[in-house]
Amino acid sequence: MSQQIQMNHQKVLKVADAYDLFIRKCRVKNLSDATIQSYNTKIKPFIDYCNGGNIVSVTIDTVDGFTDMLKTEHHVNDVSVVSYLRSVRAFLYYCMECNYMATFKIHLPKAQKAIKEIYSDEDLEKLLVKPNTNTCSFTEYKTWVFENYMIATGNRLSTALNVHIKDLNFNDGLITLRKTKNRKQQIIPLSASLAEILQEYLVVRGGDPDDFLFCNNYGGQASNRTWQTLVYRYNIKRGVNVTSIHAFRHSFSRLWLLNHGDIMRLKTILGHSNIAVTNEYLQMFGQDLQMDFEKFNPLDNMKKKESQIRM
Repeated sequence: MSQQIQMNHQKVLKVADAYDLFIRKCRVKNLSDATIQSYNTKIKPFIDYCNGGNIVSVTIDTVDGFTDMLKTEHHVNDVSVVSYLRSVRAFLYYCMECNYMATFKIHLPKAQKAIKEIYSDEDLEKLLVKPNTNTCSFTEYKTWVFENYMIATGNRLSTALNVHIKDLNFNDGLITLRKTKNRKQQIIPLSASLAEILQEYLVVRGGDPDDFLFCNNYGGQASNRTWQTLVYRYNIKRGVNVTSIHAFRHSFSRLWLLNHGDIMRLKTILGHSNIAVTNEYLQMFGQDLQMDFEKFNPLDNMKKKESQIRM
């Protein structure tokens, strides 16, 4: 039986109805709320573009027309267009698997990725100077602790805000990350410097083992927006114009590589499921990595030894 005949036996669905089934499947697969929210944001414009049509009528021309609309009418940049299409593709591939529509390939357009924002060494020196705990507010102090945590771990914001006090193992120097982007728990190293900062912080703030490490003013889980605001104000006050929390993750990766940390361990610490994502940092910071290259390059080292022997 041909695919078209099979589809004819299926109930004809509106694009919006097919999307509701797709989201239901996402929930059944236990995808995160953040992923589902991202689908809502990026697929709803596609549904609107289809203007109440049936999913069986969607073709590659529909996808191309939607892509062109994003670029020409909404002036969406190339990187964001790829992000929209990646979500739309996930939705349409689901529909194809369910025989709601004909099967066709959806290729993502190439896009020049923007340079990831980082904190310079000078920025970090300003941010990581400990405030005077006798005169500063607790808000300033806890923001300083938070920024130390972020540059020491490379955590995503959502991951950091889900760390509980009991997840810190000071004896073994470990942090358990219970909520990550790929839904897999991780255990990462707790550096001695960060451990000292966190131990003092916990003496000042108190709290029970089940409490969130970086809580809100009422002891509950803090929102992303709360900490984005705190970091913005803290950084501006310190004379640092970079205010992105995610830039700490990029800076952690850069400094890890500059300090000759290996790429596989970086992949594990960052929680990347694909080494290709981690390799983006290698490509981005390649020029920085040329610093002291001869000092660590095997061939240069061997040549130096040969020269010393001849002398």
